[in-house]
Amino acid sequence: MTFLWPQFLWLLLLLPALVVLYLWLMRRRKKLALRYASLSLVREALGSSPGFRRHVPPLLLLMALAVLLLAAARPLAVVRLPSQQETIMLAMDVSGSMRATDVEPNRLVAAQNAAKSFLGELPRHVKVGIVAFAGTASVVQPVTLSREDLAAAIDKFQMQRGTAIGNGIVMSLAEIFPDADIDLAKMQYGSQQRGTSLDDRPKSGKKSYQPVAAGSFSSAAIILLTDGQRTTGVDPQEAAKLAADYGVRVYTVGIGTVQGETIGFEGWSMRVKLDEESLKAIAARTQGEYFYAGTAQDLKKVYSTLSARLTMEKKETEVSGLLALAGAALALLAAALSMLWFNRVL
Repeated sequence: MTFLWPQFLWLLLLLPALVVLYLWLMRRRKKLALRYASLSLVREALGSSPGFRRHVPPLLLLMALAVLLLAAARPLAVVRLPSQQETIMLAMDVSGSMRATDVEPNRLVAAQNAAKSFLGELPRHVKVGIVAFAGTASVVQPVTLSREDLAAAIDKFQMQRGTAIGNGIVMSLAEIFPDADIDLAKMQYGSQQRGTSLDDRPKSGKKSYQPVAAGSFSSAAIILLTDGQRTTGVDPQEAAKLAADYGVRVYTVGIGTVQGETIGFEGWSMRVKLDEESLKAIAARTQGEYFYAGTAQDLKKVYSTLSARLTMEKKETEVSGLLALAGAALALLAAALSMLWFNRVL
């Protein structure tokens, strides 16, 4: 816990002095009572001994003062609060390697089922869009609140050749920022043929942007699911740089075998291998997180975890109001017990 006004914490040193003062007053009261010549008068003056109850109200009052002094220092605590996330883009791999059956019944079906379960766990106010990528990337469902339209789009996935992971990220960004200067064709042309960086690509007439801190855009996030390595399209690290410059977090999910395996289809075969290092780098660069899903059950757990992460987030929040309320409650309780037991306020 940190404090905005830590100088007020010095006032806590007054509490031991108050304890000493209380003990001195109790001793003085006892000495004054013993001056009476008659023991019966002493008993009458002191009444029946209240025992430990005598000290409970002062103790509660001392605790109330301590809590109120802490509140005056304006403490900050990390608490879980509802997220401001309004848009989530699902960028899902539909390359031919997704037909592999190491994740039952196969990778694509497992991904589809997990994605639909994920949609069911999201709050209804969160908008979702879907990008499917293989050799190219396309928006198969623009951002919408309709869970039925999203589920229908997921069910219509068509597998294709190639794995353009970077294209999936760029298309998702273009959907999140429709008015921004995000041109997938120019990025792909520059990255594949001219070898230029993002800063050297031609400028369009659309509004330019100023890079922001990675992960600072809290209104949208991208969930990227893939089972392979990039074989074509925009360099995934260049795409990750673009996402970081826009402040959008990319949460990467790797499905399938890290060691790789050979799959065949209609007379051709190919070696598929999960590029974990690339996915971890994408997540790290954008302040996101990487998840590995080796089974269908793992994949559902990953999506469930992401649902919780994206709808609730940890924030550093001032809690002085809560402490002030607790301090006032302790003070009232001390006064109430004193009235109930001794017919006086402390």
